[in-house]
Amino acid sequence: MKRYLKTALRFILFCVIFMVILMLLSKVFVPKDNQKSAGMEAVQSNGILGEPDNTMDYLVVGDSETYSSITPMEIWRQYGYAGYVCGTGGQHLYDTERFLAQALKKQSPKYVILETNALYRKIAYEKILKSQLEKYFQIFRYHDRWKSLMLNDFTGSVNYTWTNDYKGYRYENKVATAALKDYMKQTDQKAKISAINQYYVEQMIKLCRKNNVELILISTPSIKNWNYAKHNGIQALADQYGLEYYDLNLMPDQVKIDWKKDTRDKGDHLNHTGAVQVSDWLGAFFHSKNTLTAVRRRHTVDGMMHWEDMISKLLMEQHMRYLMARNNRRGRLFAG
Repeated sequence: MKRYLKTALRFILFCVIFMVILMLLSKVFVPKDNQKSAGMEAVQSNGILGEPDNTMDYLVVGDSETYSSITPMEIWRQYGYAGYVCGTGGQHLYDTERFLAQALKKQSPKYVILETNALYRKIAYEKILKSQLEKYFQIFRYHDRWKSLMLNDFTGSVNYTWTNDYKGYRYENKVATAALKDYMKQTDQKAKISAINQYYVEQMIKLCRKNNVELILISTPSIKNWNYAKHNGIQALADQYGLEYYDLNLMPDQVKIDWKKDTRDKGDHLNHTGAVQVSDWLGAFFHSKNTLTAVRRRHTVDGMMHWEDMISKLLMEQHMRYLMARNNRRGRLFAG
């Protein structure tokens, strides 16, 4: 009996020492800044970490539909509300929860917008295990950094200094017309949300309530990704947890998407003109809530000037891309 007890104690001691080593190594391997040069992943989304504390009125989380459909610069320009899009391509809900949790450590928004496309994305259980390991021992996420470790990684503290000029939005003016079809044909069928995805939604609900944040579900326009059965599944989920849900695919009078010119890839994602439509609706929605009226007071003069400068930069980029496209068309005309 004593022999088994000693073996068990040795095993427990080994596990404790092993976990302590992993924790110490994680402190070394985790990037000390949120720039790509420092080894940070998903830098555009992680740009939220470089924003001044408690200056965001809303956060947007989800997959590529978020950064294609919502431009915080347009919402700031029209209404003065500050926000950030923490979306990544093909995002799974375990990453959605992670991005939200780390953002809420620095920000105290009034609203979190969860774009619903990721709720139907399948998750392999081995990826769930991997995500949990990376959550507690970040060396598993950043182990490839061993090639570029510097002295500061061993002695320095974390100091996030970078933010994305467009606040997570990705500007795209390309047009690829979508084939028009009745993709939102009404049905009583309900697309099933997996138990694991529902679990992560529950975790985000708890996280938002703990931080006194209102979680709102939104389905952005997408011919390729959305249908009425998925709408019914999300509506049932929203009803179950008492969440507000807005399906912009069913609101053509308010969000007037022209699928001939407002998509960059034949109905999968919106382009900039489509994103402006969605963002104008979202800004008006925030305004109707009447809870963000003093938003600009939360920003210093320098902070407000930064937002205005970024709007000017976005408008300049739009103009330059327009000129380039026009010159390309002229070049093809003369070549013909």
